[in-house]
Amino acid sequence: MGWVIGIVVGVIVILLLSWIGMSNGIKVAGLKCNEALSGIDIALTKRYDVLTKLVDVVKGYQKHEVETLTRIVQMRSGMSMPERQDASNRMDQLSGQIRILAEQYPELRSSQNFVQLQNAIVDVEEHLQASRRLYNANVTAYNTKIVTFPSSIVAGSMGATPRQFFEADPTRRMDVPMNF
Repeated sequence: MGWVIGIVVGVIVILLLSWIGMSNGIKVAGLKCNEALSGIDIALTKRYDVLTKLVDVVKGYQKHEVETLTRIVQMRSGMSMPERQDASNRMDQLSGQIRILAEQYPELRSSQNFVQLQNAIVDVEEHLQASRRLYNANVTAYNTKIVTFPSSIVAGSMGATPRQFFEADPTRRMDVPMNF
């Protein structure tokens, strides 16, 4: 009879430790998502800083308002994922406008400061893309933990819900026409 109680206690301990392990795994995965989301914010802030400096250089050739950039950064705090994606899309549009402006002013394109800032933009964009990929990888890991058995039971008891991926703007998914 004593060995039956020992087995029951052992099973309960194993189940309890498994529950705690799965719960901690879900919490850690959620924290990694939050950290990666912070990385996106850092990359967006860096992007804003670089674009603001580029706009300052461009202003020497043509007046340009920085109001849109400032509004996007101010709006970004407390944004949901779809709102962050919208802000990112607006920054993409502004970056495109700067490139168009540079094409209109050949002397601007040849300016050493402008060339350095264009290189900085490429670097910033690469960091932003890496941050987005890291975030999406962490979201995948988190979402997998909360939907697979047996951790889905623990996740349900914790009230864990799937996180949204950072998705590309639909126009960015289209093929780029190559007209020469």
